[in-house]
Amino acid sequence: MSQDHTGKVALITGGGNGIGAATARRLAAGGAKVVIADIDLAAAERVAAETGGMAAHCDVRRAADSESAVALAIERYGRLDVAFLNAGVLTGCGLGDDFNLERYRLAMGVNLDGVVFGVHAALPALRATGGVIVATASMAGIIGLQEDPIYAATKHAVVGLVRSLGPALAADGVRVQALCPSYADTAILRDARAWLEEIGIPVLPVEAVVDAFERLLASEGTGECWFVVPGRESAPFEFRGAPGPRA
Repeated sequence: MSQDHTGKVALITGGGNGIGAATARRLAAGGAKVVIADIDLAAAERVAAETGGMAAHCDVRRAADSESAVALAIERYGRLDVAFLNAGVLTGCGLGDDFNLERYRLAMGVNLDGVVFGVHAALPALRATGGVIVATASMAGIIGLQEDPIYAATKHAVVGLVRSLGPALAADGVRVQALCPSYADTAILRDARAWLEEIGIPVLPVEAVVDAFERLLASEGTGECWFVVPGRESAPFEFRGAPGPRA
């Protein structure tokens, strides 16, 4: 059951499918207005039609597209309360003979630039409302992923960005959180689904990720990275304190 989001306005990148689309539906069911931003405009328009929201073509690798999506939210609804920076891709390559420069650039552009550009574009509006930034990272951003080290590197960067921005933006009244799901039942898994079943790793239902999103949204924390894994209640991951310098 959705929480009460009446009067809130949310921008969701990668909102045309998977976690983004499911979150849009949940937020809209709770009374929020949603702007669905996706590189696949037709998919964004379908979700917007379902949720009574607005669709925006958005290639998150382009700063101007994130700025346009935020501007649409302000123009249509007059405010922005939540920026869910969710767009992401796997690479399917490593750093040996299978390295693929095009896939590397795509992953860096979508997974990291997309979050950086999204934060930059949304900040003025979120400062005005005391809003929340939620970035989709991954458990691969906490523990690594040997099958896709470049993807893991981008998600580690998102985790580091969120942990740094949380305290940095606290004085502005803007909270910044990361959502870190393990393997979720979305199209991004592609051919990995059969491999996961073979080695016995359970796949998260998308609704479990959305449940965690709502809990994260309702929390008062900032700079946190919420793990979402099968069989455990989602919560902020407790990073061990790093050793400080000695005289």
